[in-house]
Amino acid sequence: LTPGAVHAQSVDLEAVATWLGPDVATGYETRLTPRLATAMPGWEADHWGNLVRIVGGGSPRRIVACALDRPALSASQITDDGYLRVHRIGRGSRHPLWDQAFEAQQVRVLTPSGPVAGVVARSNGHFAQQHRDETDVVSADDLWVDVGASSPAEVRAMGIGLLDPVVRHLPPWTLEGAVAGPGAGSRAGCSVVASLAEAGADAGGDGEIHFVLSAQEGFGWVGLSSYIARNGAFDELTILAPGSTDRMEGERAAENFGRLQPVLRRAGLDGATWLAPEVKSPGAHMEVVDEAEVAWLVQAAARATAIPVVEEWVSAPPPAGLRDGHFVTELNEMAEVLTDLVELYGVPGHEWAVRRYVLDNLPDWARERAVVDDIGNIWVAAGPDRDTTVFMAHLDEVGYEVEAISPDGTVTLGRRGGAVSSAWEGQTALLHFDPPGAPSTARAEGMDTSPRWKAHSLEATSSREPLRGVFVTRDEADEKNPPPERAWFGLDGAALQSLGVRTGMQVTSYKEGLRMGPTRFVARALDDRAGTTALLTAIQALDPDELRSKVIFAWSVHEEGGLVGAGAMARRFGPSARRIYSIDTFVSSDTPLESPHFAYAPLGAGPVLRATENSGVSPDRERARVFRAASLEGIPLQMGLTQGGTDGTTFTFWGAPNQGLSWPGRYSHSPGEVLDLRDLVLLRDLILAVATLDSP
Repeated sequence: LTPGAVHAQSVDLEAVATWLGPDVATGYETRLTPRLATAMPGWEADHWGNLVRIVGGGSPRRIVACALDRPALSASQITDDGYLRVHRIGRGSRHPLWDQAFEAQQVRVLTPSGPVAGVVARSNGHFAQQHRDETDVVSADDLWVDVGASSPAEVRAMGIGLLDPVVRHLPPWTLEGAVAGPGAGSRAGCSVVASLAEAGADAGGDGEIHFVLSAQEGFGWVGLSSYIARNGAFDELTILAPGSTDRMEGERAAENFGRLQPVLRRAGLDGATWLAPEVKSPGAHMEVVDEAEVAWLVQAAARATAIPVVEEWVSAPPPAGLRDGHFVTELNEMAEVLTDLVELYGVPGHEWAVRRYVLDNLPDWARERAVVDDIGNIWVAAGPDRDTTVFMAHLDEVGYEVEAISPDGTVTLGRRGGAVSSAWEGQTALLHFDPPGAPSTARAEGMDTSPRWKAHSLEATSSREPLRGVFVTRDEADEKNPPPERAWFGLDGAALQSLGVRTGMQVTSYKEGLRMGPTRFVARALDDRAGTTALLTAIQALDPDELRSKVIFAWSVHEEGGLVGAGAMARRFGPSARRIYSIDTFVSSDTPLESPHFAYAPLGAGPVLRATENSGVSPDRERARVFRAASLEGIPLQMGLTQGGTDGTTFTFWGAPNQGLSWPGRYSHSPGEVLDLRDLVLLRDLILAVATLDSP
């Protein structure tokens, strides 16, 4: 347990936020709290999974309690193709979008041996037409959890079993003057209880106080009831309750506690002091409790227990790390590069951080030759000046931009690039500050290739860290898709503007690249950071002297929502290009939410020749060329038709046919896109094989 010194009556929000981290699912406290107890000196886990600390002795005897458990899902079925179906544990949350907010989000499956990464499936964003009639709010019965397995045996090999709880994978989330996350109100209460216990132990005083971080509040305070029933008579009970729409402070009679009533009566308690903080969106995944409510809560609890006001805030132990013993280690190097890239942010027109990474990681020969234009495209040309072949990935990702700022600080957003809005509603939000003068499609058209754009890109740094916030969620909902998205960052409009927040700035959500199963990977923006990774690692492995013709390795900007960067490069290179390969995702129907009658390319079966898409069909001769290169190198190659379009479309109008060299991907344009790292390694090899092919 880590106390952090603060001034009396102030609130250490960073310490409070750590209490959002521990994985304590209702009904599984005995599996999960003993680990916490070992990291919390003075605390013990009892047979119900309550965490208990007793301070002082004699009389009066008091209890101060909070609810440590949170609603969770349970793995109710393991399917033949290795997915988990789920059901709520108990009543779960009363928020109408609690189930839906799991879609496309990373999760933790809490096995007896520790947490395992997964993601909740969502229909592909590119297949919206096929799902146009799916307008009902999603329930737990609609959810499928992908853990990176292909069979029940692979699921069991990771230690996952029936009824294991499933919870969100989220960092502690602070914003200006508030904390947010699942059960933020109740976990703020536990932060207060733990900090009061520390203060009580230091202060001494009369009587005995039992501090209880209680189990199974989700079943009606079962853990607290059992503790009271087995520990004699008490004089006072103070409960720091889960958050609610309105602050609640007062005495609650025993008859209002349902089946807990006779236990209270037997212990000599006529009721309890009930303290519940006001929260925004109670029960939502990003429930928000502000600093003023936490300050009130600690002072009210201190008064009720006769403990001096807290001067030190106690941090919770960090959650257990995700298990990784099942990873195929040969894929670690590719996974590390991909992780670096997906954890950067770059909505169309704001790709500066991704561009700098690519430039920084080019081999010396390629960095020296690299050209950056005034909108931020990068290209590297090599090989004899004939039969030009272009390989192009894109640097940007789907997201949002600020469209308006209201006086109360609510920010109205505009979608950029087809973000799946229901999977962003009620999630974390980040508002980014671009470096001044960065190349951007907002200010130029790709005509200027002055060296200053490359120099600027190699030094680009944000002026400040992103502002943290939340995407606003509906607290009443009768259909799946939200109205235009809004976000809130804990500040009013004037304060936002004083920090330099303006229309046109990019807004995204927190993201993290995670290994999943033996060979899978999940993150937001695999479209097209995976393509960027494949192209970058290919050029790192290339000897330019092996090229038999001219090859241009290019990274475009603003592909999402208009192919803008590719259009500028098509005007520059299209008339002389013989062909172009778009290094981009093949949106696959290899998920239980899609029909396999088209776009079926299984993950792990190799890269895909994206021969047919909404915007074109590749010629037979070009397909044959790719299959020849793959055959020469022993690379398994799939071929298919999918929906969507790619950068290379802009070149076809200049006479250069386009084909996608792709990896099969699931859950496109969502926060939880999935690929198989084996396919990405082979895609890199395929790019090299095609680039060095000796035939024109």
